[in-house]
Amino acid sequence: MCGIVGTFASSSSTPSDLQAIAGGMADTIPHRGPDDAGTWVDPTCRVSFGFRRLAILDLSAAGHQPMASPGGRFTIAFNGEIYNHLQLREELGAAERWRGHSDTETLLRGFERWGIEATVRRTTGMFAIAVWDHERAELTLVRDRLGKKPLYLHRAPGRLSWASEMRAFRAVPGFRPEVDPAALAAYLRYLYVPAPWSILRGVRKLMPGTMLTLRAPDDEGVTTTYWSPLAAAAAGREGPFRGAETEAEDAADAVLREAVSSRLLSDVPVGAFLSGGIDSSLVVAMMAETARETVRTYAVSFPERDFDEGAHAAAIAAHLGTRHTTFPLAASDLEGVVPTLAEHFDEPNADPSCVPTYLISKLARRDVTVALTGDGGDEAFGGYNRYSRGAPLLRAASLVPVAARRQLVALGEGALSRRLSQILGGGGRQQSGASRDRRTRRVLAEPSVRAMYEQMVTTTGTVAGLVRGAESPALDGLAALDDPRFAIAERMMLFDQGTYLPDDLLAKVDRASMAVSLEARAPLLDHRVLEFAWRLPLRMKLRGGKGKWMLRRLLA
Repeated sequence: MCGIVGTFASSSSTPSDLQAIAGGMADTIPHRGPDDAGTWVDPTCRVSFGFRRLAILDLSAAGHQPMASPGGRFTIAFNGEIYNHLQLREELGAAERWRGHSDTETLLRGFERWGIEATVRRTTGMFAIAVWDHERAELTLVRDRLGKKPLYLHRAPGRLSWASEMRAFRAVPGFRPEVDPAALAAYLRYLYVPAPWSILRGVRKLMPGTMLTLRAPDDEGVTTTYWSPLAAAAAGREGPFRGAETEAEDAADAVLREAVSSRLLSDVPVGAFLSGGIDSSLVVAMMAETARETVRTYAVSFPERDFDEGAHAAAIAAHLGTRHTTFPLAASDLEGVVPTLAEHFDEPNADPSCVPTYLISKLARRDVTVALTGDGGDEAFGGYNRYSRGAPLLRAASLVPVAARRQLVALGEGALSRRLSQILGGGGRQQSGASRDRRTRRVLAEPSVRAMYEQMVTTTGTVAGLVRGAESPALDGLAALDDPRFAIAERMMLFDQGTYLPDDLLAKVDRASMAVSLEARAPLLDHRVLEFAWRLPLRMKLRGGKGKWMLRRLLA
């Protein structure tokens, strides 16, 4: 886990200028890599890379970046981890002579043997990559499949810049941060800024599962999508799991154990976040069976009983035999946290769980450099109430003529309206009864399932009047809500995997953990786990009005 920055400039920039810019950009993100730093410049093509290193694999100088391939064709700056890089080395063969045992070197050898895209498709991991192809005079930027690692792009005449965090653009000459009204409008609707937008005008996020290749800083370049939730879901529909439930449980257990064990690869101490819920408990249970040493686990506790999971997490830890630490939170703990988070997040995010995520990361960092999390179980296996309870209601609502629904909503009557209001009140963000009722009316007044679900996951029906001259942009993921190949609950999961997951949940975890130089790894978001989950019939995810049926079975 590290931080990368860089620029690709026109002929007006000198090599010394580029060196200074790359170094200045890297200096703005020391928290992402306190162990080492480096820069590289190609004076002919006017490309510069900057790098900050959090040493996880190969702590020696052999892991220093930016790194060149043995043949000299490629130079890379890489943020993240490739969990299967040892298997990739086996594929590359014994003839290769290795300088060290970093996954960065493995990527470069793969680029030389297979090419960039073919190598990326072979990987299991999380990453943001910048690679320069000296032979083709070509820059390629790559982001991992689910968007675990951020990569921001800023375009100006004659210059393309990129960075793991937007703060790095402050070091780019001529950069003037201005709020993008459309992005602000999107934030007010979704409470996070969805990709490809960022809160700043002229700054965009590289979409998850894509790679951008270009030969000049002013080129639009070629964007290739090498993985997407929709493609994974479509493949799962074409090749569904046809075995019995017990066989499905065995297959799920195998793929999850592989995801967990591969994320224990590290040359530094590894621990885990443990909330006591299904997802983190399952991850820790599998860690405890695999790890060579007693697993360290971490939790936070709250004084309010309605929110506190500390006691339950401690009980799970005792059952699994982990070395457990609980951090009790009080209102006073928030005083210094909010300004810190505002600085590290770069753009607004209204997810209140960013506070405990930051605090538990800070607690864990005292002992470990890597922590496994339970993130992704809800999105992959249908854990949210809106899937198990909301989808049937939307299906029922869609059978009622919209005019009749609007009349019922106006009268405030009907079991459908009351049940939907209860579901809308069950999320992580607290709402008043009046706010829930308004939202329920908005949902049921919409003509289609797509429009109803968009209202379910937004805070306001329109931002007109809130942001002058701006409307919230339409999200690409909305198209999944119309796909007839999938049940309504599956369409909801598809939308969330492409929007809420990378742009809210994973952005929160990345910023909160990297603020204290902690690497967070999410086994349940291994792309092989998601691909397997999409092969399962819906009844192996949702059953009896509850989600995550398969994960519950594995934990039983």
